[in-house]
Amino acid sequence: MKKTTSKTRASRKASPKKKTAKKRTVKAAKKGAVKAGKKGIKKAASNASPIQHVVIIFKENHGFDNYFGSFPGANGDPNMPHLPDPPANDPNHTHEAWLKRATNAVKGEYLESDIPNYYALARQFTLCDNYCTDVAGPSTPNHLMLVAADSPIIDNPHKKDPASMQPPYNIPSLPANLQKAGVTWKNYGGFVFDDITALMGNPANVSAGKFAIDAAAGNIPQVSWVFGAKNMSEHPTENVADGDNWSALQIKAIIQGGLWANTVIFITWDCWGGWYDHVNPPEVEKWTDGTSFRYGGRVGCIVVSPYTKSGYISHALRSQISMIKFIETLFGLNPINQRDKAADDFSDCFDFTQKPLSPPTFP
Repeated sequence: MKKTTSKTRASRKASPKKKTAKKRTVKAAKKGAVKAGKKGIKKAASNASPIQHVVIIFKENHGFDNYFGSFPGANGDPNMPHLPDPPANDPNHTHEAWLKRATNAVKGEYLESDIPNYYALARQFTLCDNYCTDVAGPSTPNHLMLVAADSPIIDNPHKKDPASMQPPYNIPSLPANLQKAGVTWKNYGGFVFDDITALMGNPANVSAGKFAIDAAAGNIPQVSWVFGAKNMSEHPTENVADGDNWSALQIKAIIQGGLWANTVIFITWDCWGGWYDHVNPPEVEKWTDGTSFRYGGRVGCIVVSPYTKSGYISHALRSQISMIKFIETLFGLNPINQRDKAADDFSDCFDFTQKPLSPPTFP
């Protein structure tokens, strides 16, 4: 995986087989599924919630069964080979590979001994086991969905192929709407922010390593997207234990900075990674050629905060766009389009009447 800008581009990996990235003409499950909602902008509402900060830790290329297949009580498949760490290979995870996953997906899992911090967090807080990636393909379109509820591409773009759609993409986005509403945000190391016209060169785009420094100083924005550098991203063939430890360090920095009491942390993964998962996600949108666009494969999502339900497994169907919906609901923003308007907002994962939970303990 080649680093192509000063921002972390660990997930932008061209397929060895696919030479072009198709353009998207959405056939939505509901009529008007990509119609914008009042440009998605209004003044941020007065926020009576105890949650003042949202932190999204976005890791790479591991499906739900691959990481949480053996988690007690979750809808996982524990009957797969235990994989070496680091993974020996990077499975094909293009859109074409997704369509052939019944025969080509790689079966294997990691255990609690490999990713003990993730298991500890899932036990103490909430684990979502019906959380899907938004695009039935690789990383870049799913990174776009995370911040824009839209993707003009279904595969990673290829710079050497002039027929492939290239950034920048002139599409609405949540960071732009947050900024217009006066809600502070930062992108710590994510590459796709510089692929969206309105976000290119924004001073809120900073390095991945800056988050732990800011958090430990108690100085993070209202919304943070946090991406690990390549060697901490967990993208095969990177070490998963190292990535697990890195994620724990980001949370420890939040606690150190005195931010625990009013922060919610989401930890999730960007794409299926080419790994087998026993659950086939529902199809809610098609690509221009009639193949699946949404949803992609299941991935884990851990929700950590003083107001998260402890030891809870959420079976609600949701996707990466649900994080956009959560943030829009929290800060009183209009939706970007019909996708985030219709999305689940993680409500079942929280109990704001409970005694606030203590910070997590780590192995």
